[in-house]
Amino acid sequence: MLKWALLTTLLFPSMTSVSQRFQTLKAQSQCALIPFITAGDPDLETTAKALLVLDQAGADLIELGVPYSDPLADGPTIQAAATRALGRGVKLDDVLQIVRHVAPEIQAPIILFTYYNPIYHRGVKAFFEQIAAAGVKGLVIPDLPLEEADEILAIAQQVGVEVTLLVAPTSPSERIAAIARQSQGFIYLVSVTGVTGARTEVASRVEELLPQLRAVTDKPVGVGFGVSEPQHAQTLKAWGVDAVIVGSAIVKRLAQGTPEEGLAAIAQFCQSLKSAIS
Repeated sequence: MLKWALLTTLLFPSMTSVSQRFQTLKAQSQCALIPFITAGDPDLETTAKALLVLDQAGADLIELGVPYSDPLADGPTIQAAATRALGRGVKLDDVLQIVRHVAPEIQAPIILFTYYNPIYHRGVKAFFEQIAAAGVKGLVIPDLPLEEADEILAIAQQVGVEVTLLVAPTSPSERIAAIARQSQGFIYLVSVTGVTGARTEVASRVEELLPQLRAVTDKPVGVGFGVSEPQHAQTLKAWGVDAVIVGSAIVKRLAQGTPEEGLAAIAQFCQSLKSAIS
């Protein structure tokens, strides 16, 4: 099984893992910026360009969402983007083709964001072998419960992909500790109860949960859901997070105007977010 991890290393020798990127940033006392975009919105060509633009504009890792018909964790902005992409016929293989071409050209490791059903439909082992061969370095599965994660985590480790688990703001202490033990790459702390989407302020619950996480793990902690302004990113860094994850605010900007205008908008916004946490 380890042959897949070796194969992807040979295919993409310059690519670093999610864990390695966090280790480098920690050594430099830097907070990571992780922007999110939906693959295929407004089109696949723009998605490829957006990955390059975000990488050049300061993204440390990039989360790439696979369009899905029933995105339970996504708010209206990302749902609409996924619906538009699906309407254009965008499929998982199209997304992986983009990764295959772009990943060797950028410094930021690509973290795929997908729900469990497409993984199950393709077959867990086949899915992981295919995304690893394409150059994906991390994976977030928002509807994967901890109790069902063992097989996923084992196969992911065999092929060199790190699966990051989510901690909800309502999680009890025992569950937080269990998720922290199992999560790979980093821990994804959801800032609010509910779906993704831009909000006017950062939930104070994050500040309360961080000490609980620090008490049970030394893994990096990234915070997402609702982060939409440079000030939010600055606040999170001050609270001690290791990564700021920004989705809806970037997806919205990329979809406005022409593709060229959208790319210019996300470049400027990404730079402002990175400046806020530098």
